[in-house]
Amino acid sequence: MDIIVRFMLCCLLIIVPCSIEAAPPEYMSRFCTNSSANYTPNSMFQANRKTLLSTLASNATRNQGYYNYTVGRNSKNIVYGLSLCQGDLLPKDCQECVTAATKDILTRCPNEDGGVIWYAECMVRYESRYFFTFFGAMEEGLIAYLWNVKNVTDETQFQQVLGSTMNSLAMRASEGKPINNQIIKSFAIGTANLSALQSLYALAQCIPDLPEAACRRCLSVAISYLQSHNNSQGGRVLVSTCTVRYELYPIYRNIATAPPPPQVINPPPPRSADPSSFARRKGNGGISSKMVISIVAPICVALVLFFIGYCYFIRKKKIRGATPQQETGDDEITTIENLQFEFSAIEAATNNFSPDNKIGAGGFGDVFKGVLTNGQQIAVKRLSKGSGQGAQEFKNEVVLVAKLQHRNLVRLLGFCLQANEKILVYEYIPNRSLDSILFDPERQRQLDWLKRYKIIGGIARGLVYLHEDSRLRIIHRDLKASNILLDQDMNAKISDFGMARIIGGEQTHGDTNRIVGTYGYMAPEYAMHGQFSLKSDVFSFGVLVLEIVTGKKNNTFYQSDEAADLLSYAWKQWKNSTPLELMDPTLIDSYSRSEVTRCFQIGLLCVQEDVEARPSMALVLTMLTSHSVSIALPKEPPFYYTSKSGSQPSEGISDESASKSTTISVDDSSITGVYER
Repeated sequence: MDIIVRFMLCCLLIIVPCSIEAAPPEYMSRFCTNSSANYTPNSMFQANRKTLLSTLASNATRNQGYYNYTVGRNSKNIVYGLSLCQGDLLPKDCQECVTAATKDILTRCPNEDGGVIWYAECMVRYESRYFFTFFGAMEEGLIAYLWNVKNVTDETQFQQVLGSTMNSLAMRASEGKPINNQIIKSFAIGTANLSALQSLYALAQCIPDLPEAACRRCLSVAISYLQSHNNSQGGRVLVSTCTVRYELYPIYRNIATAPPPPQVINPPPPRSADPSSFARRKGNGGISSKMVISIVAPICVALVLFFIGYCYFIRKKKIRGATPQQETGDDEITTIENLQFEFSAIEAATNNFSPDNKIGAGGFGDVFKGVLTNGQQIAVKRLSKGSGQGAQEFKNEVVLVAKLQHRNLVRLLGFCLQANEKILVYEYIPNRSLDSILFDPERQRQLDWLKRYKIIGGIARGLVYLHEDSRLRIIHRDLKASNILLDQDMNAKISDFGMARIIGGEQTHGDTNRIVGTYGYMAPEYAMHGQFSLKSDVFSFGVLVLEIVTGKKNNTFYQSDEAADLLSYAWKQWKNSTPLELMDPTLIDSYSRSEVTRCFQIGLLCVQEDVEARPSMALVLTMLTSHSVSIALPKEPPFYYTSKSGSQPSEGISDESASKSTTISVDDSSITGVYER
């Protein structure tokens, strides 16, 4: 072992100094918001902007080079921002690029309330408005196009290769396809042969939060810009939500790719002050620093990974059984056994399931807070032996959640199937569930309008991922306030996938004899007939939106002679053009009239009785964040009572008179079916 270690270290000492120091981060373009709401140098907005940009620089390497953050509370001085590095960058290079960009944007957009700056390998954006709940719409002006001034000789053949290569990369980036077994979210690279001596190198990247369809749409627009200068030897299009680039020399690194062409292409002319032309290679000839790095870096990385892997293999033998194997960055586990916890480790973490550590109780058992031997806090869901969740449902939850990786979903750490126990171990979420704050008269003031609007957007993002962007199409079927957890920054995380239904291929609906869920949140077609679909979750989301805006439970009686539940009362207020009268009064000092009204309308659209009339979650996200999108007028929701003594609906299942939501389960058949997408 000592001989191997010494050999590896010697190799590193020999190889690493050979690499040429990378050029400093290179500025490409910028766009500053031309708004009348500019700010003076000493304003609170400017102070918050500096804090935001500093935070982005400090956290640039988190989440595979993508980070977003918000500073401020008052709507007049709040600042939202994000940073994104090219998917193949080393952490050090990513850090340097974002640091340079955050400093540069202060001078290039000195007093503007928004702006985006693009560097060769990263971008930074800030705005005074909330913009990163959804990035589906192309924003006017936030596009920059740069091209190589040298032209190709065979334009027709080059155009064919370029078009097919870029379209393939757009598909792979939007679908999250792995690059040589390494998954880098929303990033794709590729090489194509132009001739025996020349190759085309290209890349495509989206903001990681971008839904699959929106990513593909953004990349398609960017590619169309590239093709407008289809005879150039290189070009890049920089959009606020995606990037595409191609050259006749390597433009990416750190990921194993096909070897570069044997002939070195002459470099384009030195970059002038004109931003419409550019050159990536320095000097008048020879090999550029990036070429050297692209060759040397993979060798260094391979040696380091071999050494780390060997050490990890030795260490894993010593700790097996204490904690589950940690994830390696892939969004799928290799085997289910890798997630298993020893029962003794869970007992120790929860102090033998001490009542003092109990933090909640769900329909299938109790939840405890625990601390592992390494100090990591966990949430332990101990399923009751008499619960309705059988072995099949338990397996479903483990398999499903382990494969899901999204910032708005609770992360599963492992499970235990020992000592006649069925236990799930999740990441610990400090603020617990949404209902514990939203419906508490004392604590609900913690949720001002900005936080509630962010929570609504987070839930929507999570559902879009489940419905459209995950590898399996998933219907939650029990979406409710108690299944929405809030982290320390009040970001929403959807939990409890024990009732999720996986639908294969393009199937978007199904039938079941087992009705599982919570009264008040279930869509009528599901509650009465067992017919579920993606729109069943949309209905539950609509109920949640109305609850978040009003601060009231759906099953709360408002005025016994006028309405029996929240949906009925919200519809009445909407028809009377007085929806703000239903708004939580604690929001009076922080709410946005247009946003609250918009949320009411979206909520009512989601709870329409006509399944087809309900919008998809992707459309809901667009309506939440793009004020240029028109919203249809909602129709009357189900179970609507004109008055307490008036006509009753012919069918109904909702038990709104209860003080608490009721979880139901009619055990006639298996709950979950698993299909390949």
